[in-house]
Amino acid sequence: MANVSRRGMLGFAGGGAALGAAGFAGGWGASHAAADEKPSPGERTYDFFGEHQAGIVTPAQDRLYFATFDVTATTRDELESLLRAWSLAAERMMRGETASDEATAYDAPPADTGEAEDLPPSGLTITFGFGPTLFRDEKGKDRFGLADKQPKELRELPHFPADKLDPRRSGGDIAVQACADDPQVAVHAIRNLSRIAFGLAAIRWAQLGFGRTSSTSTSQATPRNLFGFKDGTANIKAESRDVVDDHVWVGRGDDPKADWMAGGSYLVARRITMHLETWDRSSLREQEAIIGRDRPEGAPLSGGKEFDEPKFDVKGRGGEPLIAKNSHVFLAHPKNNGGAQMLRRGYNFTDGNDALGRLDAGLFFLAYVRRPSHQYIPMQMRMSREDALMEYLKHTGSGLFAVPPGVPKGGFVGQQLFTS
Repeated sequence: MANVSRRGMLGFAGGGAALGAAGFAGGWGASHAAADEKPSPGERTYDFFGEHQAGIVTPAQDRLYFATFDVTATTRDELESLLRAWSLAAERMMRGETASDEATAYDAPPADTGEAEDLPPSGLTITFGFGPTLFRDEKGKDRFGLADKQPKELRELPHFPADKLDPRRSGGDIAVQACADDPQVAVHAIRNLSRIAFGLAAIRWAQLGFGRTSSTSTSQATPRNLFGFKDGTANIKAESRDVVDDHVWVGRGDDPKADWMAGGSYLVARRITMHLETWDRSSLREQEAIIGRDRPEGAPLSGGKEFDEPKFDVKGRGGEPLIAKNSHVFLAHPKNNGGAQMLRRGYNFTDGNDALGRLDAGLFFLAYVRRPSHQYIPMQMRMSREDALMEYLKHTGSGLFAVPPGVPKGGFVGQQLFTS
């Protein structure tokens, strides 16, 4: 089926362009629709090409399908060929097209798996990242002649206190984050990339997510996590470009041997199981004290409204701080982490029940940072030891990935790594 358009099948008009909620070009969330029309959530599209990859500062969509791949290719040319093929497919799918425009013989497998052909683009973004093992294997071997370009920040995350990591849910050579407002569109994206990768890469682990737990645009309300509390109130917003430049995008000169990463970012992925049954038996007073915010409004316990700055020096009648020093808000706040900030775009998840009949559910934490060694690792190390919330959490999956800058028109993801 050649040149099949999902939008065309639904009778959507094409060709015009208008800005979406974020209104940014080149990876900041350019959206396409007829002039002077605001696209519906289903019609919204984002450009695959641009200065930065889409899916980072893009307004967070409602659904996620995240997967990491182990590369089975053995040569640099094969790896580059895979990234080129993935880029062609990703660009098409983000436009609302099928993964391939190749004609298919009736007696051959279809070029696209087909489950999204009747669906609109749904704001799909596909974001790629490279793991440490793409550069060097576990024994330190240079796999593809790229080891001398491995960024200094791209190392396996340390084992944090209380980590219970499942190696089957951790690591990976390449990470792919597919976000959309329709779960079937996100699944279609990963499914077709996996199909294209046959013989060159295979999925290592994957996670479905629903209900974003962070807002990445001022146009979005603060969502709630499965503990019932507003999450990500202090998150970086796309509209704060100076803050994004300082804390999200890698700068030229940050790492001279890895200048190919300029304009990219680092992605921290953590699968965090929540002990919901235990939490649900805790008093509201205890829950609020652990979080450091009230549950109805998300306001800091020191007073005010949701977006008011927490006042850590305000004390109650007994002389104790209203916001405890072992509360989540205290330990995560930039003031208590040397000013470090992150751009979070995590999701809730539920994967049925565990062997004891408890919900296997929680937060799939995703955060983009400029320097993991400064912005994430020290904070997580401290929180693992001191955060009262850790009693209700178990970190079961983990990964750190170098997310290359945006793709030049007609190019492929990671092109800067291969040509620098």
